[in-house]
Amino acid sequence: MTPTSAPSTEEFLDLLRTMLLIRRVEERLRDDFHAGKLPGGVHLYIGQEAVAAGVCAHLNDDDWIASTHRGHGHFLAKGGDPKAMIAEIHGKETGICRGMGGSMHVADFSRGIIGANGIVGGGVGITVGAALAAQLENKGQVAVCFFGDGAANQGVFMEAMNVGALWKLPLVLICEHNGFSEFSPSDTVTAGDIADRPEAFDIPSTSVDGNDAIAVWEAASAAVDHARRGNGPSFVLATTYRTHGHNEGEVYWLSGTYRDNSEIEDWNRRDPIERLTRTLVERDICTLDEVGAMDREILDTVEDACAFAEASAVPSPDAVQDLMFFNQAP
Repeated sequence: MTPTSAPSTEEFLDLLRTMLLIRRVEERLRDDFHAGKLPGGVHLYIGQEAVAAGVCAHLNDDDWIASTHRGHGHFLAKGGDPKAMIAEIHGKETGICRGMGGSMHVADFSRGIIGANGIVGGGVGITVGAALAAQLENKGQVAVCFFGDGAANQGVFMEAMNVGALWKLPLVLICEHNGFSEFSPSDTVTAGDIADRPEAFDIPSTSVDGNDAIAVWEAASAAVDHARRGNGPSFVLATTYRTHGHNEGEVYWLSGTYRDNSEIEDWNRRDPIERLTRTLVERDICTLDEVGAMDREILDTVEDACAFAEASAVPSPDAVQDLMFFNQAP
C-alpha cells in the first residue's frame, strides 16, 4: 500500500490542531482527577496523539471507529464534541451518554463513533460488524478499529482478520503498540512481531513510527484508501508510548513500579506534538507564534468545556428506569 497523496498545508495544520486539542483536554482531565473533581478514574492518551489524529484525518462522519478504554483521543480526533465528552467524564446529564457511560464508554453515532470499550479487545468484533454493514450499504464507508498491543493477544483479533479477509470487508485495524499491557511490559506477554500476524491472512500490514504524525497520516491514507476501494482489510502497527500510567489513579494504590523515569524521559524527547511542530516550522508552514495562538485558542475551548461540565446537572435518579428497556418502570 502507498499513500494517495501528501498532506496539504491545511491538513498539516489540522493535524497539529487535533493533537493539541487531545493533549490539552487530557492534561486538564489529569489535573481535575488529582483535584478530586472527577467521579472515576481516567486512562489518558498523552503521548499517543499522533495515531488518532493521523488516522481520523482520513475519515468522514459516516465512517465508523471503535475505541479502547484509552479512548478520549479517538473521540476528539473523529470530531466528537469536547463539551459533551468532558461532561460525560464528569458524570453529567449533558454528557454524550447522559453521564451513564463515563470515561471508558464515550460514543457518538452521529460522528461514526461506535464507542470506547472497557473490555480489552472489545471493540474489535464490533468494528467487524460495522464493516459488514458498510459493505452491505455500499456507500464507500470504512470501519476502523483502534486497539492496543495487549488486545492483539485476544482471540477476537484472529477471528476479525479471518472473517474480514474472507469477506473482503472495508476494515482497517490500527494497533497502538504503546509498550505495555496495563502494567506488564509487552515483551513479557507478547511473542513475536504483531505486525507479522496479518500476513497469515493475506492482509497488508504496515509498521510505522506512531510518534511521527506525518508517517501515521501517510500509512492511514493508504490503508483507508485500500478499504474504500473494496480491497478488504489492512493493518497498521503504530509504535508509540503512553507517558502517563495505565490509569491516572495508579500512583495512589500501586506498590512498586513497572518502569523507570529514564524510559519516560526518553520517550518525552520524542514527543509527537513537539516533533510535528518543529517539522511545520522548518517547512515554513507556520511559525511558533502561530502555533502559540492556536494553542491558546484550544486552551480557551477546553476551559469552556470544563466550565460547561462542572455547571451541568447530574442525571435524575428516575433515568435508571429507562436505561436498559424503554418505560421499564413498574
